[in-house]
Amino acid sequence: MRGVWLLLVLVAAAKADRIFTGDQVIRIDVQSKEQVQLLRALETEEELELDFWLHPVSTERPVDIRVPRSSLSSVKGYLHDHNIPFTVMIDDLQELLNQERAEMEVNQMMERNTKSFNFGAYHRLETIYSWMDTLVAQHSNLVTKLEIGRSYENRPMYVLKFSTGGNKRPAIWIDTGIHSREWVSQATGVWTANKIATDYGRDASLTSLLNTMDIYMLILANPDGYVHTHTHDRMWRKTRSQIPGSVCRGVDPNRNWDAGFGGPGASSSPCSESYHGPSAHSEVEVKNVVNLIKSHGNFKAFISVHAYSQLLMYPYGYSCWNVPHQPELDSVGRAAVKKLTSLYGTQYKVGSICNIIYPASGGSIDWSYDTGIKYSFAFELRDTGRYGFILPANQIIPTASETWLALKHIMEYVRDDPY
Repeated sequence: MRGVWLLLVLVAAAKADRIFTGDQVIRIDVQSKEQVQLLRALETEEELELDFWLHPVSTERPVDIRVPRSSLSSVKGYLHDHNIPFTVMIDDLQELLNQERAEMEVNQMMERNTKSFNFGAYHRLETIYSWMDTLVAQHSNLVTKLEIGRSYENRPMYVLKFSTGGNKRPAIWIDTGIHSREWVSQATGVWTANKIATDYGRDASLTSLLNTMDIYMLILANPDGYVHTHTHDRMWRKTRSQIPGSVCRGVDPNRNWDAGFGGPGASSSPCSESYHGPSAHSEVEVKNVVNLIKSHGNFKAFISVHAYSQLLMYPYGYSCWNVPHQPELDSVGRAAVKKLTSLYGTQYKVGSICNIIYPASGGSIDWSYDTGIKYSFAFELRDTGRYGFILPANQIIPTASETWLALKHIMEYVRDDPY
């Protein structure tokens, strides 16, 4: 009887999941402004249901598109007709997802048997939340867990606070996973939180940092979206809020901040992946962070971790004008990336969001900078497109380890250059 029940559960799970069999991810190395325009025209064809992983912006950056199986012949025909060459990066997305899921299931069994937590694996939300409690219990002199509010679907949003005492000391903010499908971001957040807790008292530089400053980490900045990527749609990016008058759900939480809200690089269409929402801070997940940052009032750095593209960026996204502290932010960024590259040779680019990726309004680090937090940075982690959002789990620890060197450099700089 139990076997039958298990089979039914598996069948139900399979039905619940969005299937990507035959979907391909193609890459176009854009060669002219005309090609950029032709790809932008393709982007507006809603019936093709294309998912642009990297958008058509300029000849400097490739364009990556997940093309549903049903649209492959139309899209490839369009590209051939306009003499736009492309390569297939991922031949069958579902095969990669099956592999990812199988690895997760094997890891879950091993963790249950060994009662341990594997930092080199992807985990569901409840596993990460329960690991947080373990971390707090093991390092109660340093780490506390704060609930900063609830998500749209009423999940708690937990921040890990690393502090050696004092009230509202100068602080550093780090968030991961604001876009739910960027799993290496959340996994890097988990590894990083563990690194901070275990290196305190051992690493002289980190210890001196935590003796004068606090670190706040929000590992699951979009908990509803993250759960949805595990249960229904691995490619889900947005929040899960319901939009009045629309059948489409969710807002891009990194277009929802009150910084050039509704400007370039954000969509007013609720069905778009980059929908900015009905108003700035309409998303409770964003509002919870805004409330904490404002009520604290002494954050000196704001760092948001995304994937993929291997970039370290500073404001602005909503404008291509240089911010007043551009030379300093650029120099801090370049020094941080040099540290990152020293571990495995991973190459990163540094620059303002608008200039090295694309115009994007309503972003978190533009908001934090405009709020007065000078050291505002965003990472785009590995890779450059071979796997995109489906980065294999065996790259989690190398990604987190190299990123840590850059994060640590930024944090040390913030400690040594108060303002």
